[in-house]
Amino acid sequence: MLGEYRISGRGASDISASVEHGVASGDLAPGHVLPPMRALALQLGVNPNTVAAAYRMLRERGVIETAGRRGSRVRPRPASTARGSLRVEAPPGVRELGDGNPDPALLPDLGPALAAASRAYADRPGLYGDAPVLPEFERLVRAGLDADGVQTGPVALASGSLDAIERVLTAHLRPGDPVAVEDPGWGALLDLIPALGMRPVPVALDDEGPLPGDVERALRAGARALVVTDRAQNPTGAAVSSTRAAALRTVLAGHPGVLLIEDDHGHAIVDLPVHPLAGVTERWAFVRSASKAYGPDLRLAVLTGDALTVDRVTGRQNLGPGWVSGLLQRTVHHLWASGAVDPVEVAGSYGERRDALIRALGERGVPAYGRTGMNVWVPVSDETGAVARMLHAGWAVAPGARFRMASPQGVRLTVSPLSAADIEPLADAVAAAVRPVRPVSYG
Repeated sequence: MLGEYRISGRGASDISASVEHGVASGDLAPGHVLPPMRALALQLGVNPNTVAAAYRMLRERGVIETAGRRGSRVRPRPASTARGSLRVEAPPGVRELGDGNPDPALLPDLGPALAAASRAYADRPGLYGDAPVLPEFERLVRAGLDADGVQTGPVALASGSLDAIERVLTAHLRPGDPVAVEDPGWGALLDLIPALGMRPVPVALDDEGPLPGDVERALRAGARALVVTDRAQNPTGAAVSSTRAAALRTVLAGHPGVLLIEDDHGHAIVDLPVHPLAGVTERWAFVRSASKAYGPDLRLAVLTGDALTVDRVTGRQNLGPGWVSGLLQRTVHHLWASGAVDPVEVAGSYGERRDALIRALGERGVPAYGRTGMNVWVPVSDETGAVARMLHAGWAVAPGARFRMASPQGVRLTVSPLSAADIEPLADAVAAAVRPVRPVSYG
């Protein structure tokens, strides 16, 4: 089962490191069964409790999984294998539609905001002991959340949405806990959950967000948390409608102990209103990032939630980075307060390209999805083949394996780099790439 690779070590840390090395090198492939704890302990000459501790470390780091009497095996996608590595590098002459980046032409000029932050810093530099959130920024954030109907709660900051979600999950959950997530969904989140030792539970969705029946099923099966993308869901572009929000709130009302995390992925790039779910469960968090509309290098996300959740997040944050840079806060504050980004204009620009591509694909008999945001999701029957044929045609797209667990195959196309002249040739290439290939007989 383990081929020629021999696990080594005398202590739990050494044994777990040896297994991780085997996984990273490929000698222990996904699905390989590890020796029973007593057998490995006898082989290494150590106490079985030492091996048990090593296996526990590996489970908590998302490297292995244990299925009762069937033993422990390397995860199908170990946490050390990031979904981001499942990408196609665009060679010279090939257009890149798979990286998920915003259109640089729609990002604001940071010069005035950085200059304003510098002037404010000169008047009063940030020092140890200052409030972690600048009062003027907190007021602006709270006003925006209130305007969108987000439940009232204290405000905290994190270094991007994923950082915020990680901090909220670890504030309440422990290794082994199941977390309900959208499928297909954000690849980085699908990597993060097993890396924390937690277990992702897939929830199906449509253009209006997670399906209430699937959410109910996941929560009844024991999921301790639910992560929902309110707008511009990655990769499908789904946005939670008012009708769907009401249905989801009804489901959540029956599970008040579940931790609800909402990611407003479409902040300032979507012109549809947000329909928050928070307020039904006892523990909740709502996350809003600056990355998509203002630039991925602005690593700042705002976070609100119930008092206990935010207190745990900030308390743990104080023991690490302490706070998000005041200079960064002042920069983002200036961008938001000055209206440096017009959400209607940005949403319209992405929408024109996205809708034109979906329409062109529909004319060619190819179903595609993308209600909001900058991505279009195309279901396919042969993901690998479709990606390869698209590359041959001059387009690099993202393989759906980066975003899927149990959902059917697909590819993701980011419309940010597209012009109007690109739509028809791209639609032709997609239509040719997703059609089933006629079998060839060599008999």
